[in-house]
Amino acid sequence: MKVHEGINGRLRDFIAAQQMFFVATAPSGDGGRVNVSPKGMTGTFAILGEHRVAYLDFHGSGAETIAHLRENGRITLMFCAFQGPPNIVRLHGAGRAIPVTDPEYAAMLPLFGAAEDTHGGRSIIDVAVDRVSDSCGYSVPLMAYEGDRDLLIRAHERRDDEALAEYRRVKNGASIDGLPIFG
Repeated sequence: MKVHEGINGRLRDFIAAQQMFFVATAPSGDGGRVNVSPKGMTGTFAILGEHRVAYLDFHGSGAETIAHLRENGRITLMFCAFQGPPNIVRLHGAGRAIPVTDPEYAAMLPLFGAAEDTHGGRSIIDVAVDRVSDSCGYSVPLMAYEGDRDLLIRAHERRDDEALAEYRRVKNGASIDGLPIFG
């Protein structure tokens, strides 16, 4: 494993080329569940500097990341090479969720210029990265990327903004451990 000064050069290129990454968060204290979520979809991740990244967070089956970030801010993003030379890059830092209802959300959307459709977006996760490391990834399997799934976007097309707000209230109001999502 090697620790790097920031996200630059080959690390920046590697991260930008990945079609998928994983997000890990956990609540504070001894209780609660650690959460790991896969993320993807072209144009939903942005490198904003050597120590800052962000991604579009869409409505889904849960909202653990948002709850954990509200509570303690701790987050790790992991990128794995499923094609080409083996590599794993981890970005550790402090994150915050910017809800779709916050004017900052709309102001940041242009940073994700390649995203075809942002309807169904719940928040932007903005991460101040304080540790960048990479490791071998020798045991990560080789897998071929076939394309983005469009199921999430299609599911949200059926809901207008009011229905999405109700979805957030009913289905994403609290984490599985009862932590509040948004105030």
